[in-house]
Amino acid sequence: MDSARRFGKYRVEREVLDEQRLEEITERKAYSDIHRSPTEQLRDSLRCTLPKLKRGVMSSLPVLYWLPKYSIWDYGMPDLVSGISVGIMHLPQGMAYALLASLPPVFGLYTSLYPALIYFFFGTSRHISIGTFTVLSIMVGSVTERLAPDVDFLIMNGTNITAEVDIAARDSLRVQVAAATTVLGGLIQVLLGVVKFGFVGTYLSEPLVRAYTTAAAAHAVVAQLKYIFGVSPTRFSGPLSLVYTLKDICSLLPHTHLPTLVVSAVTMALLVAAKELNSFLSPKLPVPIPVELITIVAGTLVSSYAHLNSDYTVSVVGEIPSGLSSPCVPDVSLFGEVIGDAFALAIVGYAISISLGKTFAIKHGYNVDSNQELVALGLSNAVGGFFQCFSVCPSMSRSLIQESTGGKTQMAGVASALIVLVTILKLGTLFQELPKAILASIVFVNLKGMFKQYADIVTLWRRSKIDLVVWLVTWVSTMLLNLDLGLAASIIFALFTVIFRTQMPAYSVLGNVPGTELYVDLETHRQAREIPGVTIFRSSATVYFANADLYLEALKKKSGLDISKMIIYKRRQEAKQRRRERRAERRAKRQAKKERRAQKAAEQLFGSPVVSVAEDVDFWGDTCIDGTVSEEEDQAWTERENGTVFVIPTTPRTPDGPSRWEYLKGGDPDCTSLEWMSELQDGDTTTLGSSSEDTLSRDLERVSLGSLGKWTWDIHSIILDLSTANFIDIVAIKMMKNVFQDFSEIDVDIYMAGCQASVVEQLERSEFFSDSITKRHLFASVHDAVLYCLNHRGATSFPRYEPSLDMHSSTKF
Repeated sequence: MDSARRFGKYRVEREVLDEQRLEEITERKAYSDIHRSPTEQLRDSLRCTLPKLKRGVMSSLPVLYWLPKYSIWDYGMPDLVSGISVGIMHLPQGMAYALLASLPPVFGLYTSLYPALIYFFFGTSRHISIGTFTVLSIMVGSVTERLAPDVDFLIMNGTNITAEVDIAARDSLRVQVAAATTVLGGLIQVLLGVVKFGFVGTYLSEPLVRAYTTAAAAHAVVAQLKYIFGVSPTRFSGPLSLVYTLKDICSLLPHTHLPTLVVSAVTMALLVAAKELNSFLSPKLPVPIPVELITIVAGTLVSSYAHLNSDYTVSVVGEIPSGLSSPCVPDVSLFGEVIGDAFALAIVGYAISISLGKTFAIKHGYNVDSNQELVALGLSNAVGGFFQCFSVCPSMSRSLIQESTGGKTQMAGVASALIVLVTILKLGTLFQELPKAILASIVFVNLKGMFKQYADIVTLWRRSKIDLVVWLVTWVSTMLLNLDLGLAASIIFALFTVIFRTQMPAYSVLGNVPGTELYVDLETHRQAREIPGVTIFRSSATVYFANADLYLEALKKKSGLDISKMIIYKRRQEAKQRRRERRAERRAKRQAKKERRAQKAAEQLFGSPVVSVAEDVDFWGDTCIDGTVSEEEDQAWTERENGTVFVIPTTPRTPDGPSRWEYLKGGDPDCTSLEWMSELQDGDTTTLGSSSEDTLSRDLERVSLGSLGKWTWDIHSIILDLSTANFIDIVAIKMMKNVFQDFSEIDVDIYMAGCQASVVEQLERSEFFSDSITKRHLFASVHDAVLYCLNHRGATSFPRYEPSLDMHSSTKF
């Protein structure tokens, strides 16, 4: 089928629109009509009305919006089934991830309870499951072990130090450190949410987050190796701590506790097999099999009846207090030591939360408020910290279970919290004989999904090399610099890649697609045609202070006009020209004075006017007006530049009258009579009696680079396509103004096309427009600018351009 029939043709006839005409037609509003003054904004923010108060309360407490509309018949049973399924997952994950945070397992159960209840009131996502998460648990563990290391709690026995550690005192301090870090991180999240800083999570790109979680999984594996092998390595902190810890564990491998290793190996084998079976049967099962819970129950029973702790010294969970602990205020003195870690926890937790929340919101067709999510997560952490919880965020595995089992609203989170509450109150003591190696094995197996993210390297290599570099730098920095410094280094590097891409964009010269008003890159499109006399220059990024100089350099290179060198050359030639003009003028005056003296002497001698001039033609060639000039000086003078002002006789001397002298600019005195006549036709002549100063000034005004003979070019207009610019700063505006001024000196017009309204407003506020630069230099589109250039300037140098009749969209001039 012919493309013309497939897509059709259309014809649009309109006038060429510059910015001034466009504003007249569209009646663009003034800046004050669009943007209210700060005073008005402050007054409106302080004004309280009933609808505004209702909206504020509803947005701050989303539960008041959806709970009155909750249908038990439609949502009750799905939320209950989903909540029970997620609650069963909370139990093993809470206790296992507490080990990652270097805390007693019961605090993992607390962390699975309180934050989920807080999120019920303030959260906007219906499907995420708030609770413990691998990455955050590792980050909390790095803080607790740094501020409460085992070496500070060794039991002293006289002058000797035994190998025993005061576990109760150590765990008590670690719980305080974790609570303080969690509360401070929660307050940071609440503050960021109140000031509408929810967009901060967008600075964590997907490659960065995936690489960070992959590296964090490696930290989690190394942290669990001591439980799997039953060894006690030295705890390291700071950069390269992972390397030092891994080296120490390898050195302790000969001292591996075999019963513990056997328990770990059997548990991991059973977990892997059960999970594969679960994946195979998942399409046929209404809810997935709670593999982790079955493993914990079975492990506890085996450990209890086989006496693994007493007979084989296998480390177990130990005492789990029944009941809920009373809230307490965290140690504020620790805030100064953990503020950096708290900020990292706040950012990472929010990034994971908003990414999961938006994923489910798009799938199920509802909205998630990023700022409210930040507040909800912050309150969950801040309030939970008062109940000895550590940092929380949604877990991908639990959220997927909650969504796949039919969860509809946040009520599923309440149901899962009730399961955890029953366990804490009545069933907690049953897990005292649970081996820690089983919990470590659960963590190890659950990290399988994160290890699969190493396949991102191959995918990113094919799709985006820059994203691959971000992935690798994030992974390396997190592995070597630890989780907090690694995150900071990764974000900084990711931002640098953005700056680099805006600072080094792609610059191109555009050509017209025949028969259309479309303009594409000449270098990458064979059918694109260059517009005669017009250069269309475009940058793929906005112009601002970081790339303004590069933009100007690219413009010089693409246009072929090194404007800086051309202007410098022009200045020098103009200075030489002025010096030559003054010398010629002085010579002419001296010659005129000599002629007057000779004429006066002749009148006295013969009684009639006589003109004293050279007797033969060699007078002009040898002396050039002033007979005192040597032959060598005259030759050097002639060979300089042809822009000199010469004084020549136009009529021969007669016995009864003086000869007539004229000033002419340019050319060699030996030029043909036709060339001199061409100059005379321009009116660049004057008699000796006229003002020679006015003539010289007119001659200087006519000096151009073309007349100076240095460069020639066929460009009369340059169009700057600014359609990609969404803002422009002061440095870029100054650069643009210099471009207009500099190119005007070589008789090249500059126009801007495709400017967005915000860019035009910034140009107006920066006083960019003047008598020489007006809105007539701004056009609505590149096509408008091209038509204007060709019909305005092109007629003097090129054939007049008329739009093709078969254009898809023709524009009437």
